[in-house]
Amino acid sequence: MPKRRYSNVIGFDDAPFRRRNQQQVRLVGAVYADLRLDGVLIGEVTRDGDDAARRIAQLIERSKFLEHLQLIMLQGIAVAGFNVVDVFHLHRRLSLPVLVTARQRPNLAAIESALTQNVPGGGEKWKLIKRQGPMESVGRIYVQRMGLSLEQAVRVVEHFAIHSHIPEPIRTAHLFAGALVEGQSRGCV
Repeated sequence: MPKRRYSNVIGFDDAPFRRRNQQQVRLVGAVYADLRLDGVLIGEVTRDGDDAARRIAQLIERSKFLEHLQLIMLQGIAVAGFNVVDVFHLHRRLSLPVLVTARQRPNLAAIESALTQNVPGGGEKWKLIKRQGPMESVGRIYVQRMGLSLEQAVRVVEHFAIHSHIPEPIRTAHLFAGALVEGQSRGCV
C-alpha cells in the first residue's frame, strides 16, 4: 500500500448506559482535520443490537464531513454492549479504511462465551469478530484494521495519540459521549 498520511479522520465511541431497559445508546463521532477538532456527530445505536455499522455509515453519509474523511476509528469492535460493528460492511459502504483500537488485548474466550450464551444473534456476532482477525500490538494499544497496512496503522496511532495512548479522535468522542449522559466527561480512555 502506498505511504499515505491520514489527516481527516473520525473517531467513534458510545456513551455510558446503565439501565437494562435502555434500548438506544448514544454514539458520538469526533471529526478531526489533522490535530484540530473539526466537528462532532451524534447518533444512536441499539443496545446489544446489530445496527452499529449501518448507523455509523448513515451518520457519516448525512454529514458535511463525508467528502473529506479518509479514515474511521473505533473504540473497540462493539458499541452499546454487544452491538458488534461489521467493519467489512462499513469499509465497503463508505470506501474508507477502518481502524479499531483497544487498550488491552481482549479476552476472546470470555467474549465468545458471553456472546453465544447471553446475546440474541451472538453466534453470528462471534463469527464477525473472528473474521476480523486478531488484534495487533501498536505502541501501547492493540488494533484491528480494514483497508490499511500495519505500517499505516502505526503512523496513524503515533500521529493522533497526543495526550493518551488512544488517538485523539477516539479520546475526544469518549469525553463528549460521557458528558452527553452524565453532564460532564469522566475518565479518559
